[in-house]
Amino acid sequence: MNAWRRLLLAVVCGVAVASIYAAQPVLRPMGGDLGLPRELTGWIIAAGQFGYLVGLVLLVPLGDVVDRRKLIAVHLAITAVGLSITALASTAWVAFLGLAAAGLFAVVVQTTVAYAASVSPPGERGRTIGVVTSGVVVGILGARVVTGALAQVWGWRSIYFVLAVLSLALAGLVVFLLPSEERPTRPAEYAQAVAALGGLLGQRTFLTRGLIAFFLFASFGTLWSGLSLPLTEQPWHLSESQVGLFGLVGLAGALGAARAGRWADAGRASPVTGFALTLLILSWAAIAQLSWTLWIPLVGIVLLDFAVQAVHVSSQHVLTVAYPDRVSGAIGTYMVFYSLGSALGAATTTAVFAAYGWVDSSLLGAGFAACALVVWAVDLLKSRHPHIDATVRFRETSA
Repeated sequence: MNAWRRLLLAVVCGVAVASIYAAQPVLRPMGGDLGLPRELTGWIIAAGQFGYLVGLVLLVPLGDVVDRRKLIAVHLAITAVGLSITALASTAWVAFLGLAAAGLFAVVVQTTVAYAASVSPPGERGRTIGVVTSGVVVGILGARVVTGALAQVWGWRSIYFVLAVLSLALAGLVVFLLPSEERPTRPAEYAQAVAALGGLLGQRTFLTRGLIAFFLFASFGTLWSGLSLPLTEQPWHLSESQVGLFGLVGLAGALGAARAGRWADAGRASPVTGFALTLLILSWAAIAQLSWTLWIPLVGIVLLDFAVQAVHVSSQHVLTVAYPDRVSGAIGTYMVFYSLGSALGAATTTAVFAAYGWVDSSLLGAGFAACALVVWAVDLLKSRHPHIDATVRFRETSA
């Protein structure tokens, strides 16, 4: 796969994931315009996340039984419809409907990653995944900066109009510029693909990478859902646009980890994971200094996003190699762990900050990272000493 096609797929991922996170910087004006009480504005984000979780289970398995190129184009087109409904909404329930639809079909991200892996030669698969998933990070972190600027000039509705136009344009480019996967549609296989998702949970490779993702993105969510809290209080009192610029700092770290795909191609996915998780824990020591300095935490943010992206790319590479016949289903189910972990980090960091302050929130983030490192270490121990697994299974059978 050439560089231009990788770039196109990365942009697809970035735009799709931005449709879920675009509302974060504009919750207050958006909620006020739609007549939502302040305490219910969180449902603006929740609507898209709910649709996304449903899509991971019901739509992503389609990628294992139909031509993924066509599926990507269709999902992008329907995402554009959901975004347009949101932009034109005059009431909250209409906006929720549009956001849920956009979130449902934003799982095009997982189909895109699976497509990129399937059309890449084995020796380039990790490199391709690294570039394509960089688009996801750009969408998550970049949305904070771009949407804030758009909303300030043209209002929050302009964000969704722009994303809708981009989604439609990308759907056309995907159809005309990407090679097709010639696989017939077989509905019976779709039902089997959905049913097989539960079976993945009983496999050590998948469960290990899923649990690592759960704790990894709980740590990630702890930072990015809680960061604005100390920055807008004493002694900093930063504005929303200034807080959004921190997304650019994280973006630099995440894009720097694109090389993790090449390390995975070279067979170093496991050591890279262990090193990156250790780095993630250490990054929180720098981020914890935020109450009295900005420069040291900036370094920590770069390291954190580098570590998270390196582990994320390595994990997806491991899964595409381990489950070549159901890449879409494996990545989609893996992303359920990602979503649940992100939600846990977001929910807990605000509560901890309100009760104890930013240092304790940082300890929480480091604790999640430490849990991920423990999962990795236990798996490494079992892979080097397979008799441990055999002994455990024997005892469970005897009991």
